[in-house]
Amino acid sequence: MKRRELTQGLVAMLASSTSRTLGAAADSDPNEWLPPGSITDVPGIKVGHFTLKTRPTGCTVILCEAGAVAGVDVRGSAPGTRETDLLNPINTVQQVQAVVLSGGSAYGLDTASGVMRYLESKGKGFSIAGGVVPIVPAAILMDLGFGGDFKIRPDAEAGFQACLAATNKPVPQGNVGAGAGATIGKMAGPKFSMKGGIGSASIKVANTGVVVGAIVAVNAVGDIWNPKTGKIIAGARSEDGKGFRDAMAEVMKGNRVLVQPGANTTIGLVATNVAMEKVQITKVAQMAHDGYARAINPAHTLGDGDTIFALATGTLDAKANHGLIGALAAEAMAQAIVRAVTQAETIAGVPGLRDWNHR
Repeated sequence: MKRRELTQGLVAMLASSTSRTLGAAADSDPNEWLPPGSITDVPGIKVGHFTLKTRPTGCTVILCEAGAVAGVDVRGSAPGTRETDLLNPINTVQQVQAVVLSGGSAYGLDTASGVMRYLESKGKGFSIAGGVVPIVPAAILMDLGFGGDFKIRPDAEAGFQACLAATNKPVPQGNVGAGAGATIGKMAGPKFSMKGGIGSASIKVANTGVVVGAIVAVNAVGDIWNPKTGKIIAGARSEDGKGFRDAMAEVMKGNRVLVQPGANTTIGLVATNVAMEKVQITKVAQMAHDGYARAINPAHTLGDGDTIFALATGTLDAKANHGLIGALAAEAMAQAIVRAVTQAETIAGVPGLRDWNHR
């Protein structure tokens, strides 16, 4: 396929998305505009969850055992990450075989050690004399103490088990993996919060073979908005618990809101089958944060460690405009955020949108 034809297909896809946005009904189902799909639609990507049974927390591994060019962009002011420096385009490592998203705050970074153990057993990683060193970037969210003992958190064994569970089937969503202990809408305090979760989405660009996918664990300070209707679908609840207070409207009125630094964070990953260099896929990771801005308000606060990884598996033998791939990644990310909260269920006394009776 010629590059010009591929670019024209991508532009047409974005134009179609815009027309759907303008025509969305204000009272439509939050999921109505979402096409079917998950990040595992990207060839070369597998996803596995491990959810602890003793407390709502867990981890999620994104496997690309054949290797993928990787980038990252960190926007929140309270991040917890591992191996992000190696993804800088000027640094040595060109490909990774896995990325981990985990609960458990900084303790949850230990899950990457279990993923390293799994990859080493498969001979996957950065080759050196005598063996391999798997490079496993990771990011965590703060869910310590939610629904149980503070000292229960994902560990290296959890990461290993998530690898064993990884498949290319559609990703389970809601209260699983890294989203098991996620909550949202905490700007008015935990009493009025709602359940977050993990969500996934994909976009298949017509007549190009291009696939762009996203996966995200939503544990945001802010409210979640449906970008197609401009309405809040989950977030800080009103005093009677039956509606939403609109956190940003409260801020603009000068009302005091409560934000606990380090207690939140939305962490995610976007992927595409288009071949890219590190500097290009890093730009895609950067642009994917627009999806956060469309669906979370406020985002990237002092209390969030918002991070997005990006992977290019390169299974499609074609070149594409990586700026348009970034635009599609932002769209997929916004869809995944909506899915994360619409699939979240009530747990530990915190209402989830999937079963919340607020009428």
